[in-house]
Amino acid sequence: MSQHEVCLKRQIVKYKDGAFQTLEDDIVTEFPLTIHVNNEEFATMVCTPTNFEEMIVGFLASEGVLRFKDDIQTLEIDEDKGFAYIDLYNKKVMNQQSYSKRFIGSCCGKSRQFYFQNDAKTTKTSTIKSFITAEQCIQLMRKMQEDSLVFKGTGGVHNAALCSNEELIVSRTDIGRHNALDKLYGYSILNNVPVRDKVLVFSGRISSEVLTKAAKIGVGIVLSKSAPTDLAIKLAEDLNITAVGFIRGSSFNVYSHPERIVLE
Repeated sequence: MSQHEVCLKRQIVKYKDGAFQTLEDDIVTEFPLTIHVNNEEFATMVCTPTNFEEMIVGFLASEGVLRFKDDIQTLEIDEDKGFAYIDLYNKKVMNQQSYSKRFIGSCCGKSRQFYFQNDAKTTKTSTIKSFITAEQCIQLMRKMQEDSLVFKGTGGVHNAALCSNEELIVSRTDIGRHNALDKLYGYSILNNVPVRDKVLVFSGRISSEVLTKAAKIGVGIVLSKSAPTDLAIKLAEDLNITAVGFIRGSSFNVYSHPERIVLE
């Protein structure tokens, strides 16, 4: 567990019903973490200061830098200075033609650079044959939202969960949607959790980046409270992933491979 606070109290001025009042509010924190791989600076991530190890492992796996827990020789995190040092047994993994030092912001999207060469190398086409009922989709979304105390207190984070058809296996929260997904990916790698038959539940929009990240993790069903983009739907169709959006109340929309969603 991180030594840093996930949210802090701050005095604000609130306007309501024609009047101003001064009160305290919970504000989410942002924490910059610079990752060094094999003694070379690789990336700086702005994140919620929780589950650093999972996030680092999941991020590097999605970038194609590592694949398994056994690829890691050492992993050290200096939270006071905001640095993480990971040494891999494969010292030749860093290829300057494929990777360059970059900054990954928390605002999700434009600040994040895409490396299509690495995406093509690590993205997986789903081969699952399993199904999930419509009611299970609704219940999983409800359980994930109820599980996030940080979101309830601040409204300033994204929630993501790795689930079976009926239960949440692990849920993670972060100001950056890609960070929340990386934490789930890292958890599955570090704990040897098979993901092919699992469901990814997500609070944010299904962008092409989110869909690509889900494919890298290896799931075949993605459930979201929000909308997908056109490119995300095209990718979901090509990668054999079922994308479900606008799960709110007792309804939702299925945008790709609807055969996996059944009534009973």
